[in-house]
Order: sequence, then C-alpha cells, then structure tokens
Amino acid sequence: MIVAAVAITCQMIFVRFVLNRSTVWQTEAVVYLAIGATLMGLPYVQHLRGHVNVDLIPLALPKTARFRLYILTMTLSIIVVSVVLFHGCEHWHRAYEGNWKSDTVWGVRLWIPYLSIPAGFGLFLLQLTADLVAVLLRIDAPFGLEDV
Repeated sequence: MIVAAVAITCQMIFVRFVLNRSTVWQTEAVVYLAIGATLMGLPYVQHLRGHVNVDLIPLALPKTARFRLYILTMTLSIIVVSVVLFHGCEHWHRAYEGNWKSDTVWGVRLWIPYLSIPAGFGLFLLQLTADLVAVLLRIDAPFGLEDV
C-alpha cells in the first residue's frame, strides 16, 4: 500500500507539474492507502514488538510485579482495541448499508477504505490476545524481558 501510494504521488506530481493538468483521484487514493497501510500494519508491528518501548518501569520491577503489570496493560489494551473494533464495524456497516460515497469528483464508495478499520483492529486484537496467551502459558516473557 505504501509503495502504491508513493507511485501514485509521483504520477500526481508528473500530471500536475509536467502536463499542467488537474488530478481527480490521486490525493484521495494516497490518503486511503496510507491509512489502510497503517491500520493493517498494526498487528505486524505488535508481533515484531516494533513499537516504541519504554522499559524503565518493567525493568525496575521484580518478576511477579512485571508479570502483573503486563497482564494489566495487555488486558486494558485488549479492552480499548475491542471498543474501537466494535465501533469501527458499526461505522463500516453504516457506510456499506447507506451506500456512502465521498464528496469528491471520484466519489469512491466509502465502505471500501473503511473496511481497513475492522480488518486492521480485528487482526490487532488477535495479535494482542496471542501475546497475552503466550505470556500466560509461559511461552514468552512479559514485555519480552527475561529475568534481569
């Protein structure tokens, strides 16, 4: 999606500044692709632990307190993501049933880009749940920190 967004941006620059013509769909497509890539990338980044970590508190805690903190933070994360997933599904469904279209010349059917909300957050919820279960079953260490 990111590669497609970059290619469309290059094409848009060429059309605007070299051919001196207006663009119709490019800006909107790039925005939808960037948002979709971000939302669909959430579970992968969580799987790789590629997000920004602040390990100061978990490192300072003893093993049992670190475990409890992990359970608390993951449970809260799962709750928040579940709420966003629920409302994202509702929003997507409303757009689909109402045949919503963007107010631009392109007039894209909005259920298509909105589908990235429930898909991305659904996969993110599955990854968070898998991470929590892995720690509960002692397959993985809380916060990825072995005994220090």
